[in-house]
Parts: sequence; C-alpha cells; structure tokens
Amino acid sequence: MNQKTCGRQRVPSLYIHLFHLPIISKQNVQTTNKLSTTSSSSPTLYNKTAQGSFNSILIDYTIVMALVKEIMGHPLISGRPSLVFSASHFKKKTQTTQFSIKPFDRRPNTSKSGVVSAISEDLVKTLRFSTTTGDRKSEEEEKAAVKFKVRAVVTVRNKNKEDFKETLFKHLDAFGDKIGRNIVLELISTELDPKTNLPKKSNAAVLKDWSEKSKTKAERVHYTAEFTVDAAFGTPGAITIMNKHQKEFFLECITIEGFALGPVHFPCNSWVQSQNDHPEKRIFFTNQPFLPSETPEGLRKLRGKELKNLRGDGTGVRKLSDRIYDFNVYNDLGNPDKSYELSRPKLGGRERPYPRRCRTGRQPTDTDNEAESRVEKPLPMYVPRDEQFEETKQDTFAAGRLKAVLHHLVPSLKASILADDFSDFGEIDDLYKEGLLLKLGFQDEIFNKFPLPKGIVNTLQESSKGLLKYDTPKILSKDKNAWLRDDEFARQAIAGINPVNIERVKTFPPVSNLDPEIYGPQHSALTSDHIIGHLDGLSVQQALEENRLFMLDYHDIFLPFLDRINALDGRKAYATRTIFFLTRLGTLKPVAIELSLPSHGPNHRSKRVVTPPVDATSNWVWQLAKAHVSSNDAGVHQLVNHWLRTHACLEPFIIAAHRQLSAMHPIFKLLDPHMRYTLEINALARQSLISADGVIEGGFTAGQYGLEMSSAAYKSSWRFDMEGLPADLIRRGMAVPDPTQPHGLKLLIEDYPYANDGLLIWSAIQTWVRTYVERYYPNSNSIQTDSELQSWYSESINVGHADLREAEWWPKLDTVDDLVSILTTLVWLASAQHAALNFGQYPYGGYVPNRPPLMRRLIPDESDPEYASFISDPEKFYFSSMPSLLQTSKFMAVVDTLSTHSPDEEYIGERQQPSTWTGDAEIVDAFYGFAAEIGRIEKEIEKRNSDPSRRNRCGAGVLPYELLVPSSEPGVTCRGVPNSVSI
Repeated sequence: MNQKTCGRQRVPSLYIHLFHLPIISKQNVQTTNKLSTTSSSSPTLYNKTAQGSFNSILIDYTIVMALVKEIMGHPLISGRPSLVFSASHFKKKTQTTQFSIKPFDRRPNTSKSGVVSAISEDLVKTLRFSTTTGDRKSEEEEKAAVKFKVRAVVTVRNKNKEDFKETLFKHLDAFGDKIGRNIVLELISTELDPKTNLPKKSNAAVLKDWSEKSKTKAERVHYTAEFTVDAAFGTPGAITIMNKHQKEFFLECITIEGFALGPVHFPCNSWVQSQNDHPEKRIFFTNQPFLPSETPEGLRKLRGKELKNLRGDGTGVRKLSDRIYDFNVYNDLGNPDKSYELSRPKLGGRERPYPRRCRTGRQPTDTDNEAESRVEKPLPMYVPRDEQFEETKQDTFAAGRLKAVLHHLVPSLKASILADDFSDFGEIDDLYKEGLLLKLGFQDEIFNKFPLPKGIVNTLQESSKGLLKYDTPKILSKDKNAWLRDDEFARQAIAGINPVNIERVKTFPPVSNLDPEIYGPQHSALTSDHIIGHLDGLSVQQALEENRLFMLDYHDIFLPFLDRINALDGRKAYATRTIFFLTRLGTLKPVAIELSLPSHGPNHRSKRVVTPPVDATSNWVWQLAKAHVSSNDAGVHQLVNHWLRTHACLEPFIIAAHRQLSAMHPIFKLLDPHMRYTLEINALARQSLISADGVIEGGFTAGQYGLEMSSAAYKSSWRFDMEGLPADLIRRGMAVPDPTQPHGLKLLIEDYPYANDGLLIWSAIQTWVRTYVERYYPNSNSIQTDSELQSWYSESINVGHADLREAEWWPKLDTVDDLVSILTTLVWLASAQHAALNFGQYPYGGYVPNRPPLMRRLIPDESDPEYASFISDPEKFYFSSMPSLLQTSKFMAVVDTLSTHSPDEEYIGERQQPSTWTGDAEIVDAFYGFAAEIGRIEKEIEKRNSDPSRRNRCGAGVLPYELLVPSSEPGVTCRGVPNSVSI
C-alpha cells in the first residue's frame, strides 16, 4: 500500500480516515472541566471526569497507532520509553503547547534534516520536549529523540557461470546468512555529531532475503536493508559494508530511499571481499562530487582513509583480492630461471627509460635478483581486484585465447610435415575458404586420438570443419588485389591501421639524427634524380614549397638494432624511408623507397634506393621493398604507437588517479570510464604478448629487441605535450595553425581520413571536458590549491614517468586551460587514439601480404648469390621472404583476438549508470549533450564515406574509413571507439 513521491512515502487515504479522531487540545478538555493553569507554561488536568475522557482518547490513539504501525510495517516514531502516553503522564508539569494530531500530509521539500517525517510538524514539536526534567532539550537533542527508517536497495550482480567451489561457497553463505553471518551496512552522514565530533551514523543494518534469493538466476539481484536514523542525521554521504560471508560479491550500486532530498545514489561497481580476507569495512561514497576543500566534515577522514587503503605501504606480495595500486619497473618480461635465452633487460631506469607499471610484489627470480619471478598462464597476474575483467569481457577474451591456442597448437604439431612457406597466394586464400584443418586433412588425425566412441568422433569431426577457418579480412572485401596497388599502399599511410607516422618532408634529402660516429653518415642516399620523374612536372624544390612531399621515416628507430635483428634466425630487416607525392586529386603515390643497413666500412654498400617499376624484374623488387616498409610500419605501429603511446604511457596516470584522487573527486568521476580494464589488459600483455618468447617477439621483425626499441622511442620522441591530436599533426607537419578553420588547423592533405574524423572527436571531447572542468574550477587558484589534483599529476610524472620527470616539456597544471588540455589528451589517447590504432589490426593485417609483421630475407641485387634464384622464380622467393605458414597462423590468431569488441564494451558517449554516475544534474545534462554530439559525428563520418570527392575513403575497391566511427557491434568490425584501452 506504499506509494512514493519524490522519494517520500505518500500516506494512503486509509490512514487519514483512521485519524479522524477527537483532537486532544485545551479546547477538548475545557468542554468537560475547567483547565486550571498554575503558570502560563504548565497546564494541569484536575477533574477526574476529564481525566477519564482523556484516557479514553489516549487508548483510542494507542490502538490506532498500533494499527498504523502494523500496516506500514515499521513504527512511525521510535522514541524513548519516556514518551509512553498515560493519564499520569500529563499530571506532571509540562510546557504549554498545542498538542494535536492531524492527518498525514506530505511534507514540502524544505526539510533541513533530510529525513521524511511520517507525522505532523505539530506532533514532532510536541514530542521534542522532555517529559521527565521539565527542561527543553537542545535542538539537536530534540531531533535525536525522533528516529525514522529509510530503505536501501542494494543491487548485486551475479555471475552467469560458477565453478564448483563458487557454488559451494554460495550455499554456505546462504546458510550462514540465516544464522547471522550477514552483509552488514552502516549509513554515514556528511555531518559530525557535535557531542563526539565523529560522523553521525545509522544503526547497523543487514541485507534482507540473501538466503532466499541465493538461487536466483537473474544477472542482477536486488536486496533491501533498513536503516534507523535520527531526524538530525543530515545528508547521507557514505556507506560502510562488512561482508561476513565466505565469498566475495560484486556490488553494482546502492540507492537509499526515504530522505527528503530524494533518492541517494551510491555507484559502487566493486568487488566486496569477505572479512576473512579483508577485515576492514569497505567504504562507498555517494555520487555527489566534492573537491577536497569542499568535503563535508563527516566525510573528511573517510576520504583520506579510503585513499590510504588504495595506496598500500609498498611492501608485500599482492593477493588477487587486494585493491592496492602501486608502481614498479618492467622487470618481469623475462624468465631467466627457465633459460638464459629468456633473460630480458629491465625497462625503467637511466639505461632504458620506460613508464612504470602496476606493482605485484612478487619475489625475485633465483637467477637475477633484479628480475621479478614470472606468473605463467593460465595462472592470473595481479591487478587490483576491481581492474580485472568482468565476466562478459573475460569470456570474450578467453574465447579468443582458446581460438589462438587452437590456431598455433595444431600448426605446431603439423609443422614438421609441412613446408614452411606458402607456395602461392591461393594457399593463403584457403585459410579463409576451408580452414587449416580441413585443408590439410588433419582433423582425422586429431580426433582419432580421442578415446571416444566412433559416433561421437564423427560428430566432432563434422562440427570441427570450421576450426582454424579464418574470417576474410576486410582488406580483401571490396577488391581482392587492392593491396598490390601503389595507391592503396599509400592510402593506408593516412587511412589504415597506422596513420600516425606519416610526416611532411621539410628537407630533401632527409637527414638522420643518429650519431654519425656510431651509425655512419647522416645524409640519405635519396637524390632529386630518384623522384623528379614522378612529381607531375614540378621540381623537388617546388614540391617542397607546395607541401606536396611526405614521408614514412623508420630509419633512425630501426638502424641501431639492425645488426642484432639480422643476426636472429629467420629475421631480416632494413631501416626504411618512403617518399610520397601528393597528387592534384588529393591522393598519395609512393615515388621512392630507401633501404638502409648499418655501415661496416667505407666500401660497404649500406644504402639502396628502389623506385617504381619499369619492368617485370623491377616490379618484384618494388613489391619486396614495399613489404619491407610495411614490416617496419607494423613493428613501429605495434611497439611504439599502439603499445607504448596508449597502453604503457597511460598506465601511470591510471595508477596515480586511484592513489591520489578520491572516488568523490569530480576529476576521478570524469576519468573513471576511460581507465576501465587498462591495467588488466596491460598485465595480460606482460604475461603473453610482450614477454620473452611471447607473441610480439615471435611475430614481429624486431624479435627480442622489440621492447628495447620501444624504450628508445620513449626516450627520444615521446612527449606528453605532443600526444594531443592537434599538437601531433602540427609536429609531423601535417597541419598548420589556422584560426579561420573549424578546429584551428589547416590540414595539408585535405582528405586525411584519420585526421578529418579525429578532429571531430577531439573537439567534442575538448568541449565536454571544458564544460566539466569549468563547473568545478572557477579560477586558477582553485586548481592550484586542489591537493588531490596536484598530487595526482605530480605522481603521474615524478613516479609514473620518473625517467622523464626532468623534461621541460611537461605541461604545467596551474590554470583551467592547463587542466582542460591535460584531461582532453588523456581521454583522447584512451578512446579515439587507441581505437584508431587497434581495431583494424585483423581487418588490415589479417591478410599477411598486405602488412607482413616480419620479413625473412633481404632483397638480393645482381652481385648476391641469391639473385639467380630470385630471377628464376620471383614468386617463390617472395613467399620465402614472407612469414611462414606457422608464423602467419599464430599472428592471425592474435590480431583477430586483439581486434574483437566485447559485448560489454562501453563506447565513447556512453557510461555505466548514465543518469546517476554523478549527483550533479547540470553535468548529467552536459554529458547527454556530449553523447548527442558523438551521435552527430557518427552520421557525419558515414556521410563522408559516401562522398566520391573523398578518394581516400570512397571509390571502386576503396575501403571506407570507419575506425573512428564511435559505435560498434561486438566482434571484429573495424569500427567503434571504446571509452578505454580495454584490449
């Protein structure tokens, strides 16, 4: 029979009828007897008849109140024993009051106490007076004399699948809940109790119906708890929870109903551990944001305590259930205890600078005291408990990993009886048409080894026909041979999976920045003669002046490592430079490729220039040269642009945010969706991808030196102030400042899909962030005095990026503009930048000839012994230079997994609990405006992809550029911009 209005209980008409009783007042008594007043403030009842009538009224009142209590399910007033009504009670001296009972009216939303009263104001005022001392209590004591009940609705998310141990604990917890081992909650006010100078608290309450709902199969289960609070409780600000069960549970949110200010929301999204593992109470704050200086008194100590818990003390081995965020160097990539060949140098420090990663505290290896011991799959790596993948994400990733195991387990078993190389392009196509098992006739060999009845084996064989069958990569979807064309090779430099390396040529020939004493002459082998015939009649100088020459330059990053790379078994690489010319149609065409090797003496031919073909032989040389460029591009893309610049460089900012910014801090609330899953995916990368003998080492040209290359790039070229899109475009010479343009930039390649679409998203993020920041920071002083904000930024730099902390280019954090710029850059990197670099890996790289991740042979010239075999069968030589069948299969499996969107992906413009993640209604409205802008951007991108004047994204056989389309379905879609680095 309860009805709710604005979070308060509306009293049904039945209650109003019940309370149509004689009104107790001076006038009622005076109709029977005189009222003798000894003083103006102390009325006395003296006539027995009147006393009997009054007792009768009180009895009726008591009966009615009991009935109402029964109907409502809880007492309306929970007071002290001194408030028992009796005739003798009114013989004592009391103050003169108007004592009356009125029908229940809904209270106006003007309560200062924050509690919904179910009784009239007059009755409350009367009951606030003492009936034992004759003295009026203080206002706080008056309020405390009246207690009310409010209800908590607690949403717990269930697992879809449970193992035997989890099911057993679930049954034990259901039983334990019945005998008092409950989930215990306590509501904490934003105000201090003036007597104790401690936060005001409710009674301890337990979740109801836990045992009854233990078998519920729903994804989300709602429990309730009832708190008793004083009228003087104030506004709720926090809840503490003690889990007395055996098993952790995932607490999604809590809503408190019954306060005059309306429902109070606690967005939790956290695992609550058993007190057996973590004895301290968990602390959750409301969604109301507070800067440190504005924190209500009742929450100040809790705010500091929660941050202290998250920081830990920097010692000990972390348990998987811990929630401690701390820093460490990359010293766990190798496994020297297993093999000397698996030793890897520490990344982080003066010799090999690198960002810091999340500390696990594992013991050092026996062989190397500076190397941390490994945790090998399938055992999990430590990240703070709330950073671990949720179930849907875990299932998606596990399915991908299972597929990856199948993809490189079976080829490994079969490798000994298979030729290493593809014989022709048809064999690669068969991976998509037939699948590897069917193609090789290998499934019979596998399933016949299973000790199963023949009928079951036959069923498995039939259902396995798709095993190891790859989806056709998108690059083949519109034109199977498009990847061979020079215009497609050039187009992918601005609209492919790595569109962030191309730069304008400012000086021709290009000049190296490497030390000539170590690496030889700095000048390039490129000359005007190499390119003059491809410039549409322009001179080289004219092409430079008209901003028509562009370049992919991988010379300086690869050359210092080439001797070591080329000494590896089955690895051969150059340090490449590729020159492109911008045609009058706005498309690029490659005009020269420089292939460099380390110089070994004055007579050693270390540089070679390849130009577009003029005959059959030069065509094969040109195709091989493009393959080496693509291999360089794939390595820099994966190790530097993707892993280093988004995954690794963001991790310190995320760790510091959890350590220094309270969950109440408005900037934490802004960043929260952009930090989701990043620590977990980075930990998995350390375990399987970038580790010794991991996927990156096995699949990319740089091999075991890949992470050292990444460290060199971090030291020489990574700058946080250049990581924002506009700054990066200007640094690479791809744009110039122009205040007349929509984004303040003029692109020198007008149809540059990555930049065109990226600037739309960058601008939307920047506008949203500015609106958000200006809401909480009215001036620069408010930023400079925000202790948590300054500590976060300082720790991100001085600890998280300690090796570069002395760099002068770090942005200051003194003004509103500074904060807007820093936050916009972080949100951009976590969302759009990562998406542009990640989700096209299989669509573009799944067809290995388009982007070979490694090359196995150099290009022979006429003086080389291999030249004869090249001339006699160039196609065979081409495939012997490409990754082998085994390497291709492994690589395809991995990039397929990395390109997959999980069903629980949260895309830009979306977030969990969109209306309640913050208690600031103005910011909620602004966020919906941001989401609407993202929707408009998606429509604009779709429009651009249908515009035939945009030849780099529309045309016969040309793939649309969709990597920055904000939304996506699950799976490999080559589109979608998640909020965070989540894969």
